[in-house]
Amino acid sequence: MTDRFNRRTALGLFGAAAAMPVLTGAAAAATAELALYGPPAGPSVTLAHAVASGRFDGIATAASFTAWRTPDELRAGLTSGSIQLSVVPVQAAANLYNRGFPIRLANVMTNGLLYVISNDTGISSVADLKGKTVAVPFRGDTPEIILTQLLEHAGLALDSDLDISYAGTPIEAMQLLLAGRVDAALAAEPSSTAAILKARTAGKTISRVIDIQQAWGAMSGAAPVVPQAGLALTGTFIDAHGDMIPALLDAIAQATRDTLADPQAAADNAAAPLGMPAPLLAASVPHCNLVARPAAEARGDVERMLTAMAGADMARIGGKLPDDAFYLS
Repeated sequence: MTDRFNRRTALGLFGAAAAMPVLTGAAAAATAELALYGPPAGPSVTLAHAVASGRFDGIATAASFTAWRTPDELRAGLTSGSIQLSVVPVQAAANLYNRGFPIRLANVMTNGLLYVISNDTGISSVADLKGKTVAVPFRGDTPEIILTQLLEHAGLALDSDLDISYAGTPIEAMQLLLAGRVDAALAAEPSSTAAILKARTAGKTISRVIDIQQAWGAMSGAAPVVPQAGLALTGTFIDAHGDMIPALLDAIAQATRDTLADPQAAADNAAAPLGMPAPLLAASVPHCNLVARPAAEARGDVERMLTAMAGADMARIGGKLPDDAFYLS
């Protein structure tokens, strides 16, 4: 999950949203179709499975799931209004909200899906990355920010204690590791599972050597939870279909339980929408820390994460922690 939203984006989105028509009453009921979106990552398995298994039947006249592939695609969808319900990086949602875009966090759908993977058995903690070369995707975004915080806590400096090889995507980071060009790679599920499986077919052994969630909990003195992403709703959707939101969130909670109970069935339903093999998705689910926590309930964990990630003057989230209204439930 990444965060490539800036002030110009947020202001543009706000202006576009302000111009959108709001449906109410009978008109809203007649057009109550759920179009859900998300990245090709763990929480989207839950949404795709919910759609395919009929969890939204009786809530809406129809339901669909579409995967967005890049932050630019998500941004364009939010701007145009074609995306009104989506899994969004929590940091991105907080930044947009603080800059005036009408978006609210409805729930948290993962407690973290970041790992450091390597074939070096000498790496088992963040401190063990000293002297290593580490591939890191999405420079300046959520994964790198989290790793940087952990490195600083371990007393490691990026410019002298280890080398960072920046990759454009988690898949590229995985490829650098498989090619032997780096000692380790920061990967989000399902990329870490993909690397492990691909290495196995080549007769190599790659494993998850550092659970970033566990490291984060040790650093923060709190639960090993990194609430990276959740379902965000735009003001347009809330105004038009607010009455259905409790049932919508209940359906997602049940779909989460279904996914955890039978990862293969969920993966079979999610493979086509996410464009990934079902066996890969099924193997990835146990490492995705999938949840369906109401946003208000998860607020403490969210604020701990945002505070650590926000940087000087909280610039990465618009200068402050989001207020009460950001948390929909």
